[in-house]
Amino acid sequence: MRVYQTNEIKNIALLGSAGSGKTTLAEAMLYESGVIKRRGSVEAKNTVSDYFPVEQEYGYSVFSTVFNVEWNNKKLNIIDCPGADDFVGQAITAMNVTDQALILINGQYGPEVGTQNNFRYTEKLKKPVIFLVNQLDSDKCDFDTIISSMKDIYGPKCVQIQYPIETGPGFNALIDVLLMKKYSWKPEGGAPIIEDIPAEEMDKAMELHKALVEAAAENDETLMEKFFEEETLTEDEMREGIRKGLVTRSIFPVFCVCAGRSMGVRRLMEFLGNVVPFVSEMPKVHNTRGEEVPAETSGPESLYFFKTGVEPHIGEVSYFKVMSGSVKPGDDLSNADRGSKERIANIYVCAGANRQPVDCLNAGDIGCTVKLKDVKTGNTLNGKDCDNRFDFIKYPNSKYSRAIKAVNEADTEKLMAALTKMRQEDPTWVVEQSKELRQTIIHGQGEFHLRTLKWRLENNEKLPVKFIDAKIPYRETITKAARADYRHKKQSGGAGQFGEVHLIVEPYADGMPDPVSYKFNGQEFKMNIKSKEVIDLEWGGKLVFINSVVGGAIDTRFMPAILKGIMERMEQGPLTGSYARDVRVVVYDGKMHPVDSNELSFMLAARHAFADAFRNAGPKILEPIYDLEVYVPADFMGDVMSDLQGRRALIMGMDSEAGYQKLQAKIPQKELASYSISLSSLTGGRASFTTKFASYELVPNEIQQELIKAHEAEMSDKDE
Repeated sequence: MRVYQTNEIKNIALLGSAGSGKTTLAEAMLYESGVIKRRGSVEAKNTVSDYFPVEQEYGYSVFSTVFNVEWNNKKLNIIDCPGADDFVGQAITAMNVTDQALILINGQYGPEVGTQNNFRYTEKLKKPVIFLVNQLDSDKCDFDTIISSMKDIYGPKCVQIQYPIETGPGFNALIDVLLMKKYSWKPEGGAPIIEDIPAEEMDKAMELHKALVEAAAENDETLMEKFFEEETLTEDEMREGIRKGLVTRSIFPVFCVCAGRSMGVRRLMEFLGNVVPFVSEMPKVHNTRGEEVPAETSGPESLYFFKTGVEPHIGEVSYFKVMSGSVKPGDDLSNADRGSKERIANIYVCAGANRQPVDCLNAGDIGCTVKLKDVKTGNTLNGKDCDNRFDFIKYPNSKYSRAIKAVNEADTEKLMAALTKMRQEDPTWVVEQSKELRQTIIHGQGEFHLRTLKWRLENNEKLPVKFIDAKIPYRETITKAARADYRHKKQSGGAGQFGEVHLIVEPYADGMPDPVSYKFNGQEFKMNIKSKEVIDLEWGGKLVFINSVVGGAIDTRFMPAILKGIMERMEQGPLTGSYARDVRVVVYDGKMHPVDSNELSFMLAARHAFADAFRNAGPKILEPIYDLEVYVPADFMGDVMSDLQGRRALIMGMDSEAGYQKLQAKIPQKELASYSISLSSLTGGRASFTTKFASYELVPNEIQQELIKAHEAEMSDKDE
């Protein structure tokens, strides 16, 4: 392959809902451009894109696949992305390192929830969009209804370039209103027959052609002036107007393809080669210091590693985009994130598992390399006198969590190593070793996402694992003030142990005034504050520790030990063993012994005094509450709302957005545990949701009693 310059390279993300035909379209594009001699199929498990065993097992794309084609002396780097919402991280990565989104629409169903999700991400990232209506040969396809639905959702920016003469099993021809030609195919597809538009289609074609000319002219003042004067534009002028409209997201061209029979694919690729913006025409990326990094071959060498694949017999395959400069085999580079040095032994361009070595890749190009020592997904490698770092990919919050453990405990270390390696391939798998919950928790985008991880561990790594329910990180707090004292005394030959602590606990809120006095059982306790420490707890909330001991009843040197004893009980609350938060503790009196008092004695006395006071201070359990947004088709709204109300959710609002209903609610984390499965079941997989931690709130009393009983039973089992 020859070396391409930045102004000859186009980077494209291939997106769409599961089942829309992306893998089949990728296969057709590779075939039409001569990269492969024969088209594979998902059913035959021999496609370029779905080459991992787990993808062949499930019949779904799990990983994005990078491939490239050469067309009309242009290089098109294309990333075929999984359609299932569970693997959205792959699509988000691809959108961030490419400059153009091709969104497939399933001709049987029209725009789906996955289409909406992808489009929302292109909006956030300001990426150009081309829509492709696929599967026009399906007997369920109603093209006019699909176009009407798209215009309702995406507005007048949706402009047809093509339309089919008929849809269903008889589909074999379309009208192209940019070229004003009819394209038709023999039943087996292949090269099109290009003819003049038949008379019976001319009125419709002219109407759509005029709308396209007007949409193209709107993106350039000169073109607009010419359009007003002549009411038409040349083919080249239209291409220029469409290109400018793509860059500014002022136009969303709509194409027709039947990927399964390779109809319309060659014409699509001509458009990609001729019209889609080059890397050099797109907005510049910024490094972590906010500086623009132009995609220029003359700039300093800088590579961003956006994806890691692990392949049998090869190991890690590291995919990168050349952000600036040029990279050649043998280059010595510095890892800006890890401080290590790397030598790039070889560089390749890819077509799935097939890699072709090349001599050079220039700014804007995408390639891969193997056998790097210390490069992880998200790292930047720089040449001499360059210190770029990039951190522009932001992944969505997790939606589904399970605790994981090896069936054989001896495999625990091996399991952690495998999970670390797999997270390099998919950063939306989040591994948490929770000290609080004493579990290893895997957070992902859905049940299928985690089921895929389990399959790979058991089949690729030969590691039997089991999922169990993840515990909920409850918190404990108090609702009123309480007082307690405790004397720790131990004498057993030699030096003894003695420490006595009197303290008061009360709920704490930011901005509370310091205490002056307390009343318990008619007795007043006046405070004389000597010192105050406000501790921001790593699990959220605060502990305020006040020393109000007078007359030297407890020596100041024992205060750190008293605080340590209290902190130990804060880490294991008396109700459920959960972390406690938002408590103010005032130590106001105590006793010590000139010989037997020591740090251990006061630490133990403080622990017991704090636990006793906490139990008498109206203790309450708090649970994590999440903000939930559900995107759901209107006809499922009632079922979804009813289900949420059964999950103790509080509905906060509803909006219509792009053809779907957006429902906002607050929901306890406990009720989210199986929500992705239930929502998919309720809506046939046509809804999606996002979550974000909101706050801790009191649990209802009946649930508090259940949690306390469960904790007591667990403690009693441990004691037996």
